[in-house]
Amino acid sequence: MKTRFLKYTLLLFALAIAANGCKKYDDINTNPNTTTQVNSAMLATTMILNITRSDISTQKSFMQPFLLGKYLTWGEGQEGFQYNKLGRTDFSRITLLRNIPPMINYATSDGLKKSYQALGHFIRAWQFFMTTMQVGDIPYTDAVKGETDNILQPKYDAQKTVFLGILNELDQANQLFAQGSNFEGDPIYAGKVDNWRRLTNSFELHVLINLYKKTGDADLKVIERFKDIVSNRPLMRDYKDNFALAYNATAGQNYPWSDVPAGSGNSFVKSNYTMLSNVLLGPLKLLKDKRLFYYAKPSPVKIASGLTESDYDAYPGVEPSDAFSSLQTRRVNKDYADLNNRYVQLVNAEPVAVFSYWDLQFILAEATVRGWINGVAAQSYYAAGITNSMNFIATNTPDLTDYNHSMKMDAAYINAYPLLPAVVLSGTSEQQIAQIITQKYLANFLQGGKYSAWFENRRTGYPVFTLNPVTNLNTPASNLPLRWLYPSNELDYNSVNLSAAVQSQYAGSDDTNQTMWILKN
Repeated sequence: MKTRFLKYTLLLFALAIAANGCKKYDDINTNPNTTTQVNSAMLATTMILNITRSDISTQKSFMQPFLLGKYLTWGEGQEGFQYNKLGRTDFSRITLLRNIPPMINYATSDGLKKSYQALGHFIRAWQFFMTTMQVGDIPYTDAVKGETDNILQPKYDAQKTVFLGILNELDQANQLFAQGSNFEGDPIYAGKVDNWRRLTNSFELHVLINLYKKTGDADLKVIERFKDIVSNRPLMRDYKDNFALAYNATAGQNYPWSDVPAGSGNSFVKSNYTMLSNVLLGPLKLLKDKRLFYYAKPSPVKIASGLTESDYDAYPGVEPSDAFSSLQTRRVNKDYADLNNRYVQLVNAEPVAVFSYWDLQFILAEATVRGWINGVAAQSYYAAGITNSMNFIATNTPDLTDYNHSMKMDAAYINAYPLLPAVVLSGTSEQQIAQIITQKYLANFLQGGKYSAWFENRRTGYPVFTLNPVTNLNTPASNLPLRWLYPSNELDYNSVNLSAAVQSQYAGSDDTNQTMWILKN
């Protein structure tokens, strides 16, 4: 993971050029000493930053997915995500894919062409996966074919077809990265094809674990594919292989929640809008997990009562399903744990991963418990997920009392923690899966792909989210939602195909309570 953010951010002008055929570089006040032609590296940068930086976002938008995942609450106003309100999504992830053919065509050697082809397959797989996880059936076969085949109203593919396509694209990406050469335009791995190949294969395991209810499907071959990847392909090696964007002190490249330096043009005012939830803090306190002291800062009320900052009880969590008025009162009274000061004070607080090595390890642990693979104990994968999360945090946090509250995680603590009686995997298979998903949840505080914690809860039921019918904004209030609604643009411009997809999946009802194919046994 390399910090080349400034260099590649400057190349984002390519997006405007590629997306608007009417604009010419002649029309823009460009530097006469720089290139005036779009190239593969520019387009690669645009797309890689779109699935990292754009998804991570900044300031309040950075926090919103973590409201849906019940990590924290928001005190400025009643937020829909906190109370389970899902609206219409959009298909902007898919429209980005129009940049892939020119990226490949501009390649200047066979090795580079293979690498950009591989990157294109990976980005397609990533974007289609994230999109289908939100709504169900989506355009896949006919998607982004307006310019090449004049398909302006693409048909929708069944979710199974989409997942088959995703898996096949990741297989192709693995093969092409193995044959390709290192490439330019990559702000994450500096174009090293070995890193990209490891990410591709690790992400494919993530796709497969989401298909755990489809292991009997003869076309998907979920377990067979999973075993083959684990046995025969390179995977991510440690947290340094995280698919993560690093931050620095340059204006516009600060950590998403840090206080923005004066003159940056960002007018967002930091206030104590965030309160950490009992869903996050409860397990950390129960398991005596020192990550709590790096994630949070103590309640001033508890400190005034005589507790110390190194006391787990000084960090009370709030229930995110409580009425907003009740949470406002709690906020005014200041008896809650807020975000650790490091997130606000450090412009390079920590790289933010959209897929991480610990995600991979928890996937491998779950697959082992489910009996898909053997040879390595589930506990070993599980421990590696926990320790890499802890080492990542310890490495990226300055050794200051204000940031660790005198509860520093040293090597001895980190290595011993997964073997503690309350932490070590035990019990039935279902109980072990609950432990694995809970630890994945704890590791992904302010990390992870967009909505990843919510998707995991939807998939497994862990960690448990409280359903409060009085405050739940889903309709009916007795249900937690299962999906977003289809985009309004599709209603306006592709209504025939959209209607057919809604009818075939959900008996004609495009609502948030419908169960998509991937969630059915």
